[in-house]
Amino acid sequence: MLNALSIRNVVLIDRLDVRFGPGLTALTGETGAGKSIILDALGLALGMRSAKGLVRTGTDKANVSAVFTLPVGHSAQGVLEDAGVEWNMDEDLVLRRSLGADGRSRAFVNDQPVSARLLNTIGTLLLEVHGQHDGQGLLNAATHRPLLDASANLHADVAALGQLWRTLQDANEHLQAVVARRADAEAQSEYLRTSLEELDRLDPKSGEEETLAAERAFLMQAHKLAEKVEAARTVLNDDRGLEASLSSALGALEQALGQLQDDEQSETAKLSLERGAGALERALIEMGEATSALDDAGHALDVQPDRMDRAEERLFALRAAARKHGVDVDALADLRRDLTSRLESVQNLEAEEITARTTLDAAQGGYDRAAKTLAGKRAKAGKRLELALTKELAPLKMEKARFAVRQTLLSAEKCGPGGCDQIHFEVSTNPGMPFGPLGAIASGGELSRFSLALKAGLAAKGGPVTMVFDEIDQGVGGAVADAVGRRLADLSHGAQVLMVTHSPQVAARADSQFRIEKIEKDKATFTGLHKLDNDERCEEIARMLAGADVSDEARAAAKTLLNAG
Repeated sequence: MLNALSIRNVVLIDRLDVRFGPGLTALTGETGAGKSIILDALGLALGMRSAKGLVRTGTDKANVSAVFTLPVGHSAQGVLEDAGVEWNMDEDLVLRRSLGADGRSRAFVNDQPVSARLLNTIGTLLLEVHGQHDGQGLLNAATHRPLLDASANLHADVAALGQLWRTLQDANEHLQAVVARRADAEAQSEYLRTSLEELDRLDPKSGEEETLAAERAFLMQAHKLAEKVEAARTVLNDDRGLEASLSSALGALEQALGQLQDDEQSETAKLSLERGAGALERALIEMGEATSALDDAGHALDVQPDRMDRAEERLFALRAAARKHGVDVDALADLRRDLTSRLESVQNLEAEEITARTTLDAAQGGYDRAAKTLAGKRAKAGKRLELALTKELAPLKMEKARFAVRQTLLSAEKCGPGGCDQIHFEVSTNPGMPFGPLGAIASGGELSRFSLALKAGLAAKGGPVTMVFDEIDQGVGGAVADAVGRRLADLSHGAQVLMVTHSPQVAARADSQFRIEKIEKDKATFTGLHKLDNDERCEEIARMLAGADVSDEARAAAKTLLNAG
């Protein structure tokens, strides 16, 4: 139950504190007195969308607090616990919102900062506002299925079906992606096979280009180098060459040593000849090493005639393949492995597509079964709602009206997250008249009563403990307005009901009444809310009956209405 409402600096309201009681409370007043401001302020406290225009001119911030007392086990408790908001069920629950002139707002629950989204979630669990345009909402067939679901408490079923629908859509999107990838891969498979066969034949190795380039450079010089080495070998191996001369000189020295006398005078010559012979021997040894080295060099430079051709052919083939695939020669080996992997993936995609189709079929089956079950529940709920509305319409002076819930099953391609059926409400307001859409059959006053009957029926299913009706009696008067007042009074026995009304018959049924009024003070205009005592109620209802000039007859009629209420 809404216990109290505190408003600071909201449009024409500078300061307003009001307490509400149980039962039916009427909010009355002349047109333009500011009832919409009070409802906007209440909506602000409940986390509804805010606008900086709500902040009173000349102030920097607006504040609104709403205090509720809730029954034990109310659903708000679980929501607050999940959000980590502390609340003792034995205490009141206070929702508060502040709004700055710059449009920034802050939300609080029991003075604990929360998000506006959480505040709104809690607010919808505590209070429900039904406006004068609810009847217009009933004209929109898109609202009928959610209303029927609410009447049967099918929210969990609808949410579960929505999840199955999203799973189905994800499975379908995955399958389409796999099919597209497979089609693209298969379109490239011939190219992949041909390219891979070429690379398999080529068998590129990492670093091979550098090796071949170095070999080609060597081979280009090998012939000229071989000629020079051969010339050197010829000189060394010629009988008249350096080796023969050294050998001849060594022989002459050895002969000279053999002819020397072994005496003191020949000792110096002997030493010189021995030193010379040793040098010649070493020279001959080095000559042998040189000859051997030149022989080795000759063998190394003695390349096969086609070796250059083979090296160039290999190098040019590698470079041509690299240009063809737009990569470096050293990347050909990696490309070969990549092509192998891509070609294997073409084969793997076939198995992946089969798996994706199986997943899609399972998701489709799960959705279809759940949608069929939900449609069955809606069909039964529609019958129950028809009976409930029929009972609600009679007290509203529409006992001859008939209400029908029409269910249309949709084709598979028109199914959606809400199911495979459409729901729309039809009425027949007079005996013998066919059923038709609400907008084509019902008048404005009848739409208001249909809306009240529907909300009353839904209220019986549980929900917010406080309901606000904003001029839902618009367009009706006399006995019909009295019937609306009676139904609102009946509804208030199970829930707190606040109603903004211009109908004296409805206001007279209230347990308490407030007058919304404009007050001029210090050349400024303010909106106030004044709780009426019995005499003031009589005068207010008389004003509602007669207008600005209240007569004794109007006062008498007002007393009659109040006594009847």
